[in-house]
Amino acid sequence: MTRELTIPRPDDWHLHLRDGAMLQAVLPETARHFGRAIIMPNLVPPVVTGDQAAAYRDRILAALPDGMAFEPLMTLYLTEDTDPEDVAAAHASGLVKAVKLYPAGATTNSASGVRDFDKVRPVLEKMAEIGLPLCTHGEVTDHDIDIFDREAVFIDRVLDPIRKATPGLRVVMEHITTKNAAEYVASQDKDLGATITTHHLIINRNHILVGGIKPHYYCLPVAKREEHRLALRAAATSGDVRYFLGTDSAPHTDPNKESACGCAGCFTATNTMSLLAHVFEEEGALDKLAGFASEHGPAFYGLPVNAEAMTLTKGDAPVAFPEKIETGDGPVTVFDPGFDVYWSAE
Repeated sequence: MTRELTIPRPDDWHLHLRDGAMLQAVLPETARHFGRAIIMPNLVPPVVTGDQAAAYRDRILAALPDGMAFEPLMTLYLTEDTDPEDVAAAHASGLVKAVKLYPAGATTNSASGVRDFDKVRPVLEKMAEIGLPLCTHGEVTDHDIDIFDREAVFIDRVLDPIRKATPGLRVVMEHITTKNAAEYVASQDKDLGATITTHHLIINRNHILVGGIKPHYYCLPVAKREEHRLALRAAATSGDVRYFLGTDSAPHTDPNKESACGCAGCFTATNTMSLLAHVFEEEGALDKLAGFASEHGPAFYGLPVNAEAMTLTKGDAPVAFPEKIETGDGPVTVFDPGFDVYWSAE
């Protein structure tokens, strides 16, 4: 039985750090384990220009505690007014690694997202030309579409048409939650990748709804049926280079989660690597964890694998994770998997 595993230092290819006091508190939770992270741009106001991305990067680096090494990989928020030349310049400078597509109204702070996809076609064509990936929040927002079907409909109505209309566009389907999405990725070429979150490997929709509403398991895209969770596990542990880790760790204060209209997001930065070791061990795939967490993402983004290493060790007693992270904005609850975890990460 494997009790120690050393892998290259992992990266997080989908992360929310917020700003201000929240940024100060949650950044160390990621930087403790991850070398780099794709930083989501859905601030208020959103990060839409190269100059705004540079300023946000500077705020992140200023919040990094002494002695911690971490590289924020910046993104731009795609709007119907995004300037293709500004995107190209930000990419050419080395600052911006991707552009993020939020369908308007799909999730937290997505009101500035895209409603008319024809209006962003020049940006997408420029991105295909320069090799800049498009990261997608893959849900339609039509009110007649059931929330559990939004991802599957997005593939048919939005994603597949965009990819066919824009040859060469590199796309990351972020935080996939369905068997449909996993199968779509597996059927496509290497210009398409997908991130999978830690929490979607662990919870299904019963965890949110059975025995009372559990607001700290509510996220978007919402967790689906058990058959979809199992399909995600199979994809993540398959060794296929098109699947890689993106935690979508999303801090909200407890009052904002535990309210009449609670915010969507699970905060997993603190314990993701321990939870992943648990999941991959359950699936008999510890030998695939380095690929999923440390190697496939850099390969997709054309970056080197981190030179530093992480060691995961399985102990005899459960690891004690903090229940909450205290921030200047209020407490943030750390994701509770609902079972004991024996793997620690250093």
